[in-house]
Amino acid sequence: MITDEERKRYSRQILMIGEEGQEKLKAASVLVAGAGGLGTVISLYLAAAGVGHLRIIDCDVVDTSNLNRQILHWSKDVGRPKTASVEEKLTALNPLIHIETDAGRITEETVGELVRGHRSTGSQPPSSPQLIIDAMDNFPTRYLLNRAAIERDIPFIHGAVRGFFGQMTTVIPGKGPCLRCLFPASPPRELFPIVGATCGVIGSIQAAEAIKLITGQGEPLMGRIFIWDGLAGSADSITVERDPACPDCGHLKL
Repeated sequence: MITDEERKRYSRQILMIGEEGQEKLKAASVLVAGAGGLGTVISLYLAAAGVGHLRIIDCDVVDTSNLNRQILHWSKDVGRPKTASVEEKLTALNPLIHIETDAGRITEETVGELVRGHRSTGSQPPSSPQLIIDAMDNFPTRYLLNRAAIERDIPFIHGAVRGFFGQMTTVIPGKGPCLRCLFPASPPRELFPIVGATCGVIGSIQAAEAIKLITGQGEPLMGRIFIWDGLAGSADSITVERDPACPDCGHLKL
């Protein structure tokens, strides 16, 4: 049941999703992997929307070079853990929700524990995420999250950016292609250019996709890749197929 304070805070979106939808957001638990350019945008909008439990994972500290795009990190935060910076801002934005952070690194050894359930904090019970959102900057970690989501039957929202370009897709295990189907091999790691506004575009779309999935609104971006071309000012989506020989999801029956 939502309170009068929540009813007032979320009144404009309740016009769209109804109080039942707002209650679903309040009850939701979402894991955001990364507190950088995408992760700060995603977590900002999900916190503002009233997602009841946000868990944000990032092992890095704020660097001056982050400030052009990682909108929850400010000049005063340089040198601080990104998780501490994000938790402070999101708690100030919406004290009605629970923010949990983890400064651990996502590896083959840790991903299972990180995805399996949120840690108990104070009076808050541990809970398993119903969504995993990819806000990472490298494919090896994305593959770990993709596989963990498939193993636990959790929807996985992927996003990536470069320069004025970005992409997004949703993986629903057993119902369509996974990330490995779409990108079988990891591109080489490099220091890539990025315009902050591109993170805003793709991160906002990822947050909107999460709200859709939680509240049951619209159609998920499953089996399609959304492509944003900021230089041309255009957007498109490409239909993609599942790879039956995929090492991550090929064993699943559709």
